[in-house]
Amino acid sequence: MTCLNDKNAHFVLIPLMAQGHLIPMTDLARLLAERGVHVSLITTPTNASRIRPIVQRWIESNLSVQFVELKFPSAEIGLPDEYENVDQMDNNHILAFFEVLKLFREPLEQYLQDHHIPPSCIISDGCNPWTTEIARSFCIPRLVFHGPSCLFALCAYITSKHKILHHVTDYSEQFVVPDMPLTLRFNKAIGPSFFNAPGWEKIRDDAAEAERTADAIILNSFEDLEEQFIELYEKDIGKKVWTVGPLNLYYKDEYSKSLRGNKQGAEKQEIVLNWLDSHKRKSVLYVSFGSIARKSSLQLKELGFGLEAADKPFIWVLKEAEITPELNKWLSEDFETKILKKGLILRGWVPQLAILSHPSIGGFMTHCGWNSILESISLGVPMITWPHFSDQFTNEKLVVDVLGLGVSLGTETVCWMPAEDDETIWIHKDDIEKAVQKLMGEEEEAKEMRRKAADMADRAKKATDKGGSSYNNITRLIDSIMQ
Repeated sequence: MTCLNDKNAHFVLIPLMAQGHLIPMTDLARLLAERGVHVSLITTPTNASRIRPIVQRWIESNLSVQFVELKFPSAEIGLPDEYENVDQMDNNHILAFFEVLKLFREPLEQYLQDHHIPPSCIISDGCNPWTTEIARSFCIPRLVFHGPSCLFALCAYITSKHKILHHVTDYSEQFVVPDMPLTLRFNKAIGPSFFNAPGWEKIRDDAAEAERTADAIILNSFEDLEEQFIELYEKDIGKKVWTVGPLNLYYKDEYSKSLRGNKQGAEKQEIVLNWLDSHKRKSVLYVSFGSIARKSSLQLKELGFGLEAADKPFIWVLKEAEITPELNKWLSEDFETKILKKGLILRGWVPQLAILSHPSIGGFMTHCGWNSILESISLGVPMITWPHFSDQFTNEKLVVDVLGLGVSLGTETVCWMPAEDDETIWIHKDDIEKAVQKLMGEEEEAKEMRRKAADMADRAKKATDKGGSSYNNITRLIDSIMQ
């Protein structure tokens, strides 16, 4: 392994306080530390508690990773203490959450001034434009880390450059992303931006400007997966784009896989893996939709009916916030009894990487968050796609239309946080049943998806192995900062 001789290398990593953004940035911290860099990972007490067990393992292995726990200004937006992550927010607080992040600037600058090793660079999440002034004040490079796919980053950049979202006023109006090698059609609600909703225009424009003025871009992707889009993005934005993923593949042992993202996952691992051990290879569908988006109780029941009708073994993960007393009663007294041998219901956080790594898993019904997609791709698991918001609709187009690794459920409706009395059913039982049977069946189309998935998993592994494109890019990235 190539290591730095310069002991003064100090990289400051600033993730967005959202689980899907925090996990890959934490992964990146480890990779940099393994190459001899001292890493300061900026977080808050609640977020630190989620990932402390795995980072503690790295520290015990003499990796130079330092947690910097800044107090989150919860009181500024009327939240109780310990509400410090996007997945804890409701619709009334999410915009304010992003607006108060800039209050981290003063305590972070003080930390960097007091640190015995001056900062070499800042690597900041693309949703943290407030870090621009910190890098300027210390006269150091600032790199933007994009959590989503390169296709999303490219589409978002082109859309911003042409000011398409400024000109499109109706949220249902269709537009095509220009200057692309394929036709990508969106409406404003599902377009390539994290900040499409009314009231988010200032944050959206600030993020675009922070990307435009960054010194380089880092992507959790790899060359064989998105080569044409990486080349276009690098050419269009006019700066180096470093692909360093899939970051999940750098986790080699089972215990680390279980801890990735949240210590609670490790507590459920034995139960889940024992259940999977009792099923045939590639026979089980894993169903999980990330840490943020929620569905109505009626939609969740409809999903359950579809899974039952498809008659394939499945693991279904439900968020605690989704489980109303009525839904819990239906699950406990009715549904779980019916599917006792066929399905396993899990509540709360689960060791997803460990589950997807199991040989019994043959498919993944996913919300199309990029971490989940990369985990699925890198482990050779084809997908059923059900995007909910922001980058997930673009990611779906990559999986289904470009790579041919999935079956779409066909939704173009944003599903974020439904009201308590919401009775909308977006995806019906019959559509779910058909998609599951199509992905998990023995027709030629299903077999071809499995072949493509296995091939891309092999390419992902080669990218992260020593001498691979992503492995080498980490070394070159460090060298570019320290030269």
